[in-house]
Amino acid sequence: MDFTLLIENLTNPALLFFVLGILAVYLKSDLEIPANSSKFISLYLLFAIGFKGGQELAQEPFTAEIGWSLLFGIAISMIIPIYCFFILRRKLNVFDSGAIAAAYGSVSAVTFVTAIAYLESMNLAVQGHMVAIMALMESPAIIVGLILISLFQKEGSARIKKTAALRHSLTNGSVVLILGSLVIGFLADAKHAADIKPFTDDLFKGFLAIFLLDMGITSGRKLKSFFSFGWFPLAFSIVLPIINGIVFAYLSAMITSDISNRFMFAILAASASYIAVPAAMKITAPQANPGLFLPMALGITFPVNITIGMPIYMLVVQLT
Repeated sequence: MDFTLLIENLTNPALLFFVLGILAVYLKSDLEIPANSSKFISLYLLFAIGFKGGQELAQEPFTAEIGWSLLFGIAISMIIPIYCFFILRRKLNVFDSGAIAAAYGSVSAVTFVTAIAYLESMNLAVQGHMVAIMALMESPAIIVGLILISLFQKEGSARIKKTAALRHSLTNGSVVLILGSLVIGFLADAKHAADIKPFTDDLFKGFLAIFLLDMGITSGRKLKSFFSFGWFPLAFSIVLPIINGIVFAYLSAMITSDISNRFMFAILAASASYIAVPAAMKITAPQANPGLFLPMALGITFPVNITIGMPIYMLVVQLT
């Protein structure tokens, strides 16, 4: 393994701010990012990445590779929840298994954004269609997770509302914003787009660092009660994402030879949703315990991916 990549990632300012957030919680500091500011930064990150992706997509001719890449991304988000569900069912109930499976089949926009910053530090760029793929991978995993809950749960009075699940997964704010920004970026005139480039490009890494500080504070708070659930959720949230990332980094060679795109497929497969899926489950499967799947995705899998995961996935795509 290339330890230079690992050291570079561990000393990334954005990651260090994430660690500072966790440390602040354990020091019982009153450090806190106001809720309105945190929401604004979240919206900014989604807007910026979507708009920049749309601009790049406008320069890309649609090819067979892009078409296959879109299908590959959707397939990832449908396959992962299925085998995750049956692994989780060995120790957990149907509702928790379905919610966690959906989270790990869906994607984390913040992990995706952090991965883009990681690639930029290596002078690599992500093609615009990968942003579209990320947005399209949000919904299928949620739908598959809810279908699995519906098929295997035995409580007749607790049937999930599939129509509500589908509607929410397609109209979720993060999905609408990133897809809308992608379309606007695609349609925008290059001269007009250049006028807001300082906002979408120059401020991006600073906002990302503050957002990860906020994520660190949130993670630190949720981790306090997480360890009461035993070893299984902890082991799952560390081991499974790494396996997913490695497997799909390898399989992505069948779709594209571009190192950046293959790395991003690995990140998408390895990441877990802690925004769209919890919101959908709260509405459609409230029996699932957010005190379990939220800390797994945000408190364990997210930091694992941005510390040791990224160098591992990059090494796999470079060697295969």
